[in-house]
Amino acid sequence: MIRAVFFVLVTLSCAAPAAAEESRLRASMQDFVTRKQAAGVVTLVGQRGRVVSLEAVGFADREGKVPMKPDTIFRIASMTKPITAMGILMLAEEGKLAIDDPVERHLPEFRGQQLVQSRAGNTVTLTPPARPITLRDLLTHTSGMASMPPPGLAELYARRNRTLAEAVIAYSQRPLEFEPGSKWSYCNAGIDTLGRVIEVVSGKSYERFLTERLFEPLGMKDTFFYPPADKAARIARLYKRDNDDLAPAESFLGEVTNGKFPLPAGGLFSTAADLAKLYQMLLDRGSSGGRKVLDPGSIGQMLKVQSDVLKPSFTPGMGMGLGFQLVVAPTGVTGMLSPGTYGHGGAFGTQGWIDPVRQMYFILLVQRTGFGSGDTSDLRKAFQEAAVSQTPPTPPANPGAARPGSRPDPSRAR
Repeated sequence: MIRAVFFVLVTLSCAAPAAAEESRLRASMQDFVTRKQAAGVVTLVGQRGRVVSLEAVGFADREGKVPMKPDTIFRIASMTKPITAMGILMLAEEGKLAIDDPVERHLPEFRGQQLVQSRAGNTVTLTPPARPITLRDLLTHTSGMASMPPPGLAELYARRNRTLAEAVIAYSQRPLEFEPGSKWSYCNAGIDTLGRVIEVVSGKSYERFLTERLFEPLGMKDTFFYPPADKAARIARLYKRDNDDLAPAESFLGEVTNGKFPLPAGGLFSTAADLAKLYQMLLDRGSSGGRKVLDPGSIGQMLKVQSDVLKPSFTPGMGMGLGFQLVVAPTGVTGMLSPGTYGHGGAFGTQGWIDPVRQMYFILLVQRTGFGSGDTSDLRKAFQEAAVSQTPPTPPANPGAARPGSRPDPSRAR
């Protein structure tokens, strides 16, 4: 408790010029708690290498009267996806794989995969796809794979009772829903498959690889796939909409403390402070504390719009990078962000976005379900508007660096 309070005091002392606006941000988040739209919220805003705002309002456990704290741990769900993508790019840097490799080159079980040509009653006609799926297809949700585990593994995400190898073998035997590369369709199974590629290529478990190559170098001590017993009390409770109130809810991702399946598409737990370290590393072109974690070229690949035709459908004005969603034309809930902003949301309302023009990152942590998509939520919009209003934009060194559709280069906004 003392350590958490000290961290807040130090953080806020570094942000004295923005104190009035921080009060506005806090009041905005408190309003959602008061109106029973969330039990509690943690927000963190960073700019130009420092944390300028850290707020915790409401309760991590409303029934137990446990207050939300800056170091509360959250299920970040699909915010895990870009982190899985970073693992793939690290292996590409080492020459152990290439983004355009067919998946079957690393996972032979995908050889001979079929495509659904037509369905008529109880008859399904299959045909070979025009080409095999690639790692790029998996990274951009354009593989044609069915999104969720097959019926025989329907409880996989909740129970985590199969290994990643077992699950991906099952995925590989399902026919594709469309030709690889022909359309965008959000695909959890494809990201899980990338996790298995990391295991095969690196010779380490998916969890161990990311811990050694990303979490430990960045000092992300509260980021993990299975909550350790000594940190379980810090995990925020999930709540669902219950008429005009909230009620405790069970996570469809399970409450596993020692499972077999890490869920590369959405299994991570983390904190605002840990995610800030990750996002600052990305703004610093892959370096942290003088140590290279990710190559600047890899970050450039992740932040390049992969197709002008295949657009992700969650919110308007978006493009798809490698693992990251990209703001191409700020619209609606992204209207206050710069073109070239990148990030990802999670199933329980969490959001993390990085604006390379302003040199800012925005972290919103909440645990709620039944409120619609977190990507388009009023909570996300209110947070981002308050956060942006407290700090003026930083013009890019090159005025053309953040054109809609261009590849955002974090170095140009420093």
